[in-house]
Amino acid sequence: MDLAKNTVRSQTQNHAVCPMCPGNEHMTPPAVLVYLPSPDGSLIKTKDKDDLRHKNWLIRCVPNLYPAFSPPKNADEAGADVLRSDNFGYAVGHHEVLIESPDHNAHPPDVTPQQLVHIINAYKDRLSALSQKPYVGYVQIFRNHGIAAGASQPHPHSQIITTSFTPPKICQEIAAAKGYWETHKECLMCSIVRNESQTPRSITSSEHFEVIAPYASVHPMEYWIIPKRHSLNILDLTPAETADFAQTLKASLKALKDLINDPPYNFSFHITLNKDASDYYHWSLQVYPALTTWAGFEKSTGIYINTIKPEIAAAELRKMLTR
Repeated sequence: MDLAKNTVRSQTQNHAVCPMCPGNEHMTPPAVLVYLPSPDGSLIKTKDKDDLRHKNWLIRCVPNLYPAFSPPKNADEAGADVLRSDNFGYAVGHHEVLIESPDHNAHPPDVTPQQLVHIINAYKDRLSALSQKPYVGYVQIFRNHGIAAGASQPHPHSQIITTSFTPPKICQEIAAAKGYWETHKECLMCSIVRNESQTPRSITSSEHFEVIAPYASVHPMEYWIIPKRHSLNILDLTPAETADFAQTLKASLKALKDLINDPPYNFSFHITLNKDASDYYHWSLQVYPALTTWAGFEKSTGIYINTIKPEIAAAELRKMLTR
């Protein structure tokens, strides 16, 4: 699903033909969001238009050349039933690529905290813009790192996909959170933050975030970054929280990189746009190292075999964070 997925892999090692590198902006569709540095040190937010491609950028967000979801062609399609036979092969939504840096090798563990702040703010900007569209029911922000995790381009980038419905996994999370709230009159994730911070599964804690290896993790070395303040999604992150989140994300991914020699991984934001769930749903960023292959048993049963206990994963990541 990544941008220019048909590019020969050996060619992408040459920055001259990387469609995400500076100087190759013409190889992408016009950017829907561009961050530019200003002479006074502030940030300019703009977008490309027609044949214009901004240069000297810090962040670019462009439509995916090979989208899994595409905007409706007309008003009637915006409310179309996605299961209709004449919609086969055409899913209504958006599929964008957020190019995280002009530096071809500047992945999150290696960039400055300020660049990660720009990335998080760009996530917020696109989430805000896309969630206002009447045919958008959910916005998924995720990152694939490494070929084994599904990244077909080595240049640092994230992806944003919108759907007209809330995905089943998020629906299950919302239902579980609501059930816990109705029983305990407390947010499930708030309870996890409070309780897990006192267990061997706690990896690190900052002023605004808790990082844990979740109980009964599905993926080896899986961990979650959870805000301590109850919130539905990232839209109301304060500047202080954004800076703390950037530093926490950078440090934890650096620990994972150093511990396992830069493994492939996926991360994804688990959020909701449903304000009716504001009492009981609580967002998180979940990191899934791609260290195993799911085979017949896992795929057929939904039961996942994890050979690394979360307590061990947490202990090893803690060691790297203290170095």
